[in-house]
Amino acid sequence: MTTKKCCCAECGKEEGDGGASLKACKSCMRVKYCHAECQRNHWATHKADCKIHAAELRDEALFKDPPPKEDCPICFLPMPTDIISCASLPPATISSLPKYDFAAANEELAKKSTEEYYPCCGKSICARCIHSFRESGNSDRCPFCNSERMGKTDEERVEEIIKRVAANDAVSICVLAGSYYRGLHGLQRDEERAMKLLTRAAELGFSKAHYNLGMFYHERGDLKKAKFHIEASAMAGDEAARCNLGSLECNSGKMERAVKHWTIAASAGEHCAMHYLRLVFEQGHAVGNQLTKL
Repeated sequence: MTTKKCCCAECGKEEGDGGASLKACKSCMRVKYCHAECQRNHWATHKADCKIHAAELRDEALFKDPPPKEDCPICFLPMPTDIISCASLPPATISSLPKYDFAAANEELAKKSTEEYYPCCGKSICARCIHSFRESGNSDRCPFCNSERMGKTDEERVEEIIKRVAANDAVSICVLAGSYYRGLHGLQRDEERAMKLLTRAAELGFSKAHYNLGMFYHERGDLKKAKFHIEASAMAGDEAARCNLGSLECNSGKMERAVKHWTIAASAGEHCAMHYLRLVFEQGHAVGNQLTKL
């Protein structure tokens, strides 16, 4: 049985014919070309199919299960989505009320940070370990490397972060961007520099940098760039980005896609996504069997 050789979609030249090296269309990955000129000449024919298959590939990547959360370097448990996700609810509550209702009634608890970043060692520690460490009387030190954290000046804190930035630490890059964006720690507010730093952190794959860029572009009305970065953040596992992405799709009238995003976010413990799902199911906008995915 002979194996069919790949050939250029425009001129028909086969792989290896006269030294030809075929390269796939980067958008759809379905057709190959021996030369950029062939790709340009074939574009009028290929354009419609390319857009369809590229969208299919994009959706396949967008709706697949997000990567697992990083473990806390101390307790080795996955970082929780939010405090409510790991709260012990009263027995009478857990069986009768959705988690969102508990979160709404305990707003201060729901908004508490579940992790904290320490630039001294470049580690993010879960709130459980931070609380335990502080309860043991070590509130002035880093829970991981035990270095002194209190009494540092703004200049010392910025210098500490810059050292991590020089080491290409995406979290520190994002933290420094936030300081420039809001003018914190003695730094002059510099929006352009903040954006460059966020872009650098996003290129390193940091989900929160993508999310912040998405929010930045959304505030300025650039919805195309906003959606691109929020999608990138969601695919990297950020539940808040996934939930917001569902809202963007809902506002565009694409309720089926919105429900898919909210289902993924709710499965990871995002209580706002649970609230949105409850609303759409109550209003009859979604198929009931999608609840089985939660």
